[in-house]
Amino acid sequence: MFVTTWIRSTVLTLLVLLYSNAFADSRENAEVAGNIVLTLLPAAALGKAVYEQDMEGGWQYTESIVTATAATQILKYSIDAQRPNGADDHSFPSGHTSAAFSTASFIQMRYGWAYGAPAYLAASFVGWSRVYSDNHYTRDVLAGAAIGIVSSYIFADAYTKGVAVTPIAENGIYGLKISSRFTTF
Repeated sequence: MFVTTWIRSTVLTLLVLLYSNAFADSRENAEVAGNIVLTLLPAAALGKAVYEQDMEGGWQYTESIVTATAATQILKYSIDAQRPNGADDHSFPSGHTSAAFSTASFIQMRYGWAYGAPAYLAASFVGWSRVYSDNHYTRDVLAGAAIGIVSSYIFADAYTKGVAVTPIAENGIYGLKISSRFTTF
């Protein structure tokens, strides 16, 4: 079941990315392709929550994305960072990437790696499109990704139907907690 779901999700994600990348023959088209993928990610997260009748997950996603967006906007207007294309001085951090990674990490935490891995692939494409289109530097995208991931780790409950991977930073100890719930029949 996991492998079949993962294969279907990954193939669908790759098809969307390839279709979007077909428009990415220029910097402007790469930006449009990234925007398309960014629009599809939240639709997928909320669609999955509705399909699973997961109202709690829907609210957790909302809290996560709102927090990521607020943190990103506060930093954008607090830090004077010129965009590579010179458009304005609100380059740091990337809002598109923050939203994309908030969504991807929510999907992974809530519904597992079968859905999370393709979502992270799509979020990475969004980040790439922001750098390639000269809207952001790599540092902006990395900071946006970190903000998005952290916001989901704050609000989303860990995936309990399989393996959950959670970062740990406590008392000078840093690492990953890997957990699973085993059931007996």
